[in-house]
Amino acid sequence: ADGEGLSAATVADLLSQHIRELAKSLGAQLIVLKEFPASYREMFECFVRRGFGRAPSMPMTKLNIEYENFDRFIEKALSGKARKNVRRNLQASAGEDIRMTVTDGTANLAKEIYPLYLQVYERSKFRFGKLNEDYFRDLGTRMKDKVRVFTWHRGNTLVAFNICMVQGEHFFSEYVGFDYSVALNLHLYFCVVRDTINWAIAGGYKWFRSSGLNYDPKLHLRHQLDPVDLYVRHVSPLANVVLKRVLPWLSPVRYDETLKKFPNYREMW
Repeated sequence: ADGEGLSAATVADLLSQHIRELAKSLGAQLIVLKEFPASYREMFECFVRRGFGRAPSMPMTKLNIEYENFDRFIEKALSGKARKNVRRNLQASAGEDIRMTVTDGTANLAKEIYPLYLQVYERSKFRFGKLNEDYFRDLGTRMKDKVRVFTWHRGNTLVAFNICMVQGEHFFSEYVGFDYSVALNLHLYFCVVRDTINWAIAGGYKWFRSSGLNYDPKLHLRHQLDPVDLYVRHVSPLANVVLKRVLPWLSPVRYDETLKKFPNYREMW
């Protein structure tokens, strides 16, 4: 409930009643409610009753990490083939002078980490909103109690970073960046995963949650999909009839073959 004593369900119902009129007054043609967890579906049924279509967005993933450390996790949770694959990938950086550091601030790191973020952004097949350097600079200041910044240096050179957040028993991996002049040869993705999971386990976190995309290694690490939804409607009733019919076919989730291999894929729909 908010400060006025209204429940979240009441707020959702009120918003669903009036948001179309608000959109029309602002000259907006399309209304999109983005990235709401599947746990909101019952509460957001009021939007569906008032003409919104629901479609899956690219999901997050989650992984239970209630183990002694990363080594115990791969021993207990992974198949022999997957375990061998992880260890082979980690071996690529085993002889390197790679050091991880952790901080809760981003202001002094933004200029250094931003080019690595851009390298990942430019390589991605699916691109969401492009973040700017100021976003990374401000993130650690505004959410200092939640943000943890992991950096990996090879000698004196930054080769990877992972900006994470913590909440309760959950550890969220949000933004990554790599220096691809070395990252692929050294298989740094697996180094980042191992080190952050070890840190999260040592901190008492039980769930490792990751943002969308790059699903293939997550599949082999036994992540589960963590669905998030879009709610969409057109302000024109006629156009909205057409939109609701085609909306399920517009979602890129439908065409991602890797997602279909996850055991809980159907939960997205």
